[in-house]
Amino acid sequence: MKRLLPILLLLATTAALAHEFWIEPTRFVVAPGTRVHLRRFSGEDFQGEAWAGRSSRLIFFRHYAPGAAPTDLLSAAPLPAPADTIQSTVTLAQPGTHLVALATNNSSITLEAAKFTAYLKEEGLDNVLALREQQKQTTKPGREVYRRCAKTLVQAGPLNPTDTARAWARPVGLSLELVPEQNPYMLAPEAPLTVRVLRAGQPVAGQLVLLWRRDAKPKALLQKLRSNQNGRVLLHLSGPGQYLVSTVRMESAPAATGADWQSTWSTLTFGVSEKARP
Repeated sequence: MKRLLPILLLLATTAALAHEFWIEPTRFVVAPGTRVHLRRFSGEDFQGEAWAGRSSRLIFFRHYAPGAAPTDLLSAAPLPAPADTIQSTVTLAQPGTHLVALATNNSSITLEAAKFTAYLKEEGLDNVLALREQQKQTTKPGREVYRRCAKTLVQAGPLNPTDTARAWARPVGLSLELVPEQNPYMLAPEAPLTVRVLRAGQPVAGQLVLLWRRDAKPKALLQKLRSNQNGRVLLHLSGPGQYLVSTVRMESAPAATGADWQSTWSTLTFGVSEKARP
């Protein structure tokens, strides 16, 4: 996937590669008590580079451990270093499936009309294309603010089938979030996985959702589906590996943003083992 980013907002409107954004632990399966670094990436086709954003871009960063209260990683981190770096190494003390969720504030972009139209087509944002036509805006630049929401699931030690807390399935209140209805670490490599799309906690119908698997052949993108009236999509895993589920939603922006459009990008990452675990 591509996104378009400004190079010199004050001097020109320039098209650049725009990127999906996700959290990727150094390992998806670890022993209990392991300290795991949670890297932030942006890129395309589930291949990315380290995100250059600073801690000032984050408005939400929490760790949900099995059977424990959430940890706010923003307030729990030491004072920012001079470079305003993000402290994102967590200890997975409890056995079970851990959830980490992150959200950023807005950044802005302006694209000339033709480039904005191409961008909307590539991302499947048909609603915005239709609105721009209805409002006779197709020859006008696209002024957008965008924000990102990302979640990852990491398995520490053995699965706990009696885990009633189900931190992995918890909606955490992101602007746009992907919520699995089965624990991916309990699924066989070829099993189906149901994911809900929530906007401010409410299900979203007709939302385009993409499923990616790293190193899949012939390409990393496995599925493109629209959510049903209950906000659900039925995804089909295609073997062991590292997975990314992604979606983007664009709506009219509040006047205070100074933009025409507000986009929200959301991802979920997890791993799948060679065989289903008991």
